[in-house]
Amino acid sequence: MDTHEYPEFDATALAALVKSKAVSAEELVATALARVDRFNPALNAVVERRDAHVTAEAVAPPRGPFSGVPFLVKDMDGVLGGEPNTSSSRSLVSWRPAADSELFARFRRAGLLVVGKTNCPEFGIMGVTESELRGPARNPWNLGHTPGGSSGGSAAAVAARIVPMAHGGDGGGSIRIPAACCGIFGLKPTRGRQPLGPYVGEGWDGLVVPGVLSLTVRDTAAALDATHGMDPGAPYAEPRAPRSFTKEAAKEPGALRIGFTTKAMLGTAMHADNVAAVLETATLLEELGHEVVEVDLPIDPVELARTYLVIVAAGVGAAIEETEQQTGQAPRAGDFELPTWFLGQVGRELSAVEHVQARAVVFRTGREIADLYDRHNLDVHLSSTLAYPPSRVGELQIGAGERVALSTLRRASTGRVLRMVLDQLAADSLAKTPNTQLFNMTGQPAMSVPLVWNAAGLPIGLQFAGRFGDEVTLLRLATQLENARPWFDKVPPLVTE
Repeated sequence: MDTHEYPEFDATALAALVKSKAVSAEELVATALARVDRFNPALNAVVERRDAHVTAEAVAPPRGPFSGVPFLVKDMDGVLGGEPNTSSSRSLVSWRPAADSELFARFRRAGLLVVGKTNCPEFGIMGVTESELRGPARNPWNLGHTPGGSSGGSAAAVAARIVPMAHGGDGGGSIRIPAACCGIFGLKPTRGRQPLGPYVGEGWDGLVVPGVLSLTVRDTAAALDATHGMDPGAPYAEPRAPRSFTKEAAKEPGALRIGFTTKAMLGTAMHADNVAAVLETATLLEELGHEVVEVDLPIDPVELARTYLVIVAAGVGAAIEETEQQTGQAPRAGDFELPTWFLGQVGRELSAVEHVQARAVVFRTGREIADLYDRHNLDVHLSSTLAYPPSRVGELQIGAGERVALSTLRRASTGRVLRMVLDQLAADSLAKTPNTQLFNMTGQPAMSVPLVWNAAGLPIGLQFAGRFGDEVTLLRLATQLENARPWFDKVPPLVTE
């Protein structure tokens, strides 16, 4: 297949070509690797390559819905047996897990051919992809801007048509944020929908759910069909699933009642471009026959931001400790970035009581939001995925003064000081990306849909959150929006140059 033809097909269409023998898996893999060669030097999206392995695997790929389709996996939120798995941390450069995680095994059984692994921030704690180990990933719409995080490398690679679909994980927006930044589709499934085992029981107290980033809604639906379901011993039961997400996604959504807000959820401000995008989308939804009503979410942003960071800090602290089991080396401050080590310090300082109290806030919030959907008879809620257009690379990195402060905390700190710094971090760190974390806490499915580009040519993603367990309504609505406002042929300048 010619490298210029390849971007004209999504994953479903490429699989159909392989099945009909119009093209071979070997040709598709060779094309994907050629596109890595061409675009990755500018993007820094792919950080590990499997050229020899994937070329051999393409000779006889497993028979599945995506047989022969090139694919990329994020360098965390799952593992490939025998392959590097760094989570973009210097502490894990030597670790090679023994076997695939269940999700990655399901990707392989679906016939997807993993050509490499993608860039992410250290342990996935940032909404931008700019680790010290890997360097910054860049947005194909404008190389001076971030592709978001933590699945930023996957999003950049899909937007650049290196692969039509890639793996991501979402613990606070890490599928939806990069999907919004890169003008592609990203769905965070319901808590319990996807397997995390056997290496992980739950991620960040149930906040983390893996999935994919894709060019089309039907690819995400088919990927969900291929991968959903509990793995043995999972701590959560999977919510009821349809026989086929793919078939359900192709159906009309009917007239929905959709709430919307133009306010920031765990922040204080919204950029005019993002507000305008919500209002434009609300108008489009009304034109499509939906009932659209303004419904702000009754949450305490300060309380929820701090609660979110308490849970993340506990998870990061545990992850730092786990590196000793993985590598045989005791954790050393110099093997971690300053913000990561700080969050680990906080996580180790927090009491079990504080952890339980944070979980109680999460559970209470889930019930309050479910009650709000009932009281307003909502099927879906609309907001801007981000509070601002994609940030410039380096814009959200800590400054020199903050580095000095964190270095001091690294050497000597008290619990009181750590908590004070955490409170300030809660007030500052989510300013640009405050709208996604809520739905990790409630466990609801939520998606970012690429419907608007601003005057600077940057994508503005729109977030839709459904009721718990109801990906079907979201996928049907996304398909309707995809037909009404197509985005597949919107290609970044990098790809057309």
